Amino acid sequence: MARVLVVHGELTPRLALQTILRAGGYAVDVAATPAEALAMLDESAYELVLSDAQFGTGEVGPDLLAYARVKDYRPATAVITSYRPYLRRRSSPPSQNVSVCTENLPHLLGKVAELIGIRASRRYRPLRQAV
Repeated sequence: MARVLVVHGELTPRLALQTILRAGGYAVDVAATPAEALAMLDESAYELVLSDAQFGTGEVGPDLLAYARVKDYRPATAVITSYRPYLRRRSSPPSQNVSVCTENLPHLLGKVAELIGIRASRRYRPLRQAV
């Protein structure tokens, strides 16, 4: 079972994502603060880390995901938001943003599976042929 870390400062979206992902067959840990997430990233290995972009008044999510990407276990990472205009004003590639709305739950689960699959193919590269 793939492990996912959800980092979101608001209780409702955090619990909603946890419930949706668990129903989709994933093992899910949640963190309410960047500090809590950093500790969890150091203690456990995750296939995917989903983080809200903003905590309080600053944009901490991208820094948190950058920290996750340099871990030895190389998790897939994505910014997640339940606020649609965020997607329009950001210039990040679409594969790194996932919007959570009730009408796109199948898309969300599909995107999570896709991100984990990309991570797996990146992590397990074939050995080079002996010359």
